[in-house]
Amino acid sequence: MKEGKTTKEHKGHAPKSVNIGIVTVSSTRTIEDDDSGRVIKKMALDNGHKVRAHMVVKDDRDAIQRTLIHLIERDKVEAIIINGGTGVSKDDITIEAVRSLFEKELTSFNPLFSYLSFKEIGSAAVLSRSTAGIYKKCPIFCIPGSPKACKLVMDALIIPELGHILYHLTQQKLEIS
Repeated sequence: MKEGKTTKEHKGHAPKSVNIGIVTVSSTRTIEDDDSGRVIKKMALDNGHKVRAHMVVKDDRDAIQRTLIHLIERDKVEAIIINGGTGVSKDDITIEAVRSLFEKELTSFNPLFSYLSFKEIGSAAVLSRSTAGIYKKCPIFCIPGSPKACKLVMDALIIPELGHILYHLTQQKLEIS
């Protein structure tokens, strides 16, 4: 993919290390058997980021929202990656819980992830829901809970753009008087 001059400049000024919170949404997994969370953590660390928190939260709207607010306000994470609870069953409520907090939604994230998933798994990609957005200057990514999907989206979208997104969220424009 070709990047424009401005994008290259922004990425050049973007933070190289971001404090990340990882949340796995599941009513059956524990931190000990959280393969997807471990994939995300390893990839984040391998790319120079810091993992400030890694936890498993039940499929519960209030618990998910409280966790996000806690991570941002108390743990001072700069980005959150949530995996799991994004399918189509009645218990899969991650996207609905998180989207209601967004101040801005990154509307290209889901179509790009869907396209990448389709190339990998064919029409079953229809079942893979995802979203991303901003809450209190913190990018939040909601991705499926399979380790393969986590690796795909981390490699293709999150790792390459995380610092760039934060650059735009934290950049202060100087006023000329």
